[in-house]
Amino acid sequence: MLLADTQTVVSWRARPRSFVALMGLYESNFIRLGWLAGSLTALSGRCTSRVRGDCDLVLTVTERSPYTSTVNLTYLIAERYGDLQYPDMRVRIYHDAHLVEAQQWNSGHTQRTAHGADVHHHPVLKSLRSHAERELDQRWARNMMLNKWLEYCVERGHRFSSRPEHDAGA
Repeated sequence: MLLADTQTVVSWRARPRSFVALMGLYESNFIRLGWLAGSLTALSGRCTSRVRGDCDLVLTVTERSPYTSTVNLTYLIAERYGDLQYPDMRVRIYHDAHLVEAQQWNSGHTQRTAHGADVHHHPVLKSLRSHAERELDQRWARNMMLNKWLEYCVERGHRFSSRPEHDAGA
């Protein structure tokens, strides 16, 4: 039985945007991804969720080890010249710790510098980046985005099966 993350009892108070609060956010991400995908340890291959009135949601397992998995999570948005993957998020699942971390978020409007940092050309994204220069702030922003997106996808009716190439919803 999955518990709602709002019902999780904690014995500490975390300062907002602190490392402890970030770990709490990772735990919430684990719970929410579980709402979408069920058993996270059973995920493999590529899974697609289709819901009437929404974009296809695709989860692709790109790396697996006994204690972690890395997946890409993206919407497929129909465009004139093919599907746009937006947002395209790389997510690490820590199975033993029950944590999920958004590691990278490719919004479709970014360019990489020689040092591997994202340079955003969209004015709003550029502004957000300039306000989130510290690593903790960047991790907080990526993981808040993932947390809200997972909740939104569940509310829209998306669900994945642990079987690869499964089309859910419809």
